[in-house]
Amino acid sequence: MKVNTYLNFPGTCRQALDFYAKHLGAKTLIISTFDQMPGPQNLPPGLDKHGVMHSRFTLGDTLIMASDGPKAEPMRSAYLTLSVDSNEEAERIYKALTEGGEVFMAMNETFFAHRFGQFRDKFGINWMVIHEKPMPARS
Repeated sequence: MKVNTYLNFPGTCRQALDFYAKHLGAKTLIISTFDQMPGPQNLPPGLDKHGVMHSRFTLGDTLIMASDGPKAEPMRSAYLTLSVDSNEEAERIYKALTEGGEVFMAMNETFFAHRFGQFRDKFGINWMVIHEKPMPARS
């Protein structure tokens, strides 16, 4: 069994993919639009026929899928977490992804991380960015 993340956007999937490519190095593998569906295209109200029906992209070594949905709302209980190797990378990503978004926890040092922040980006996706500190193993 394998678990993958599937993100739904309210008509902004293509813009989000471009944004994540620019700021995170995401690589789009495929994009299928609603107007490419075979047969009669009975789209739910609110969907653009040129919107993203399905996409696959990689972020680091993780595969993520995404699409535009008619009633896509921000998910409140899950976060995509980016683990980085430096304070500079954590700060760079935090600055880029918080622009136009909502900060839940400002980027700071914590007992478990050199840098840690939580936020929702302008596309409605929740993120955590962390540059972890070495922690002692539990016995």
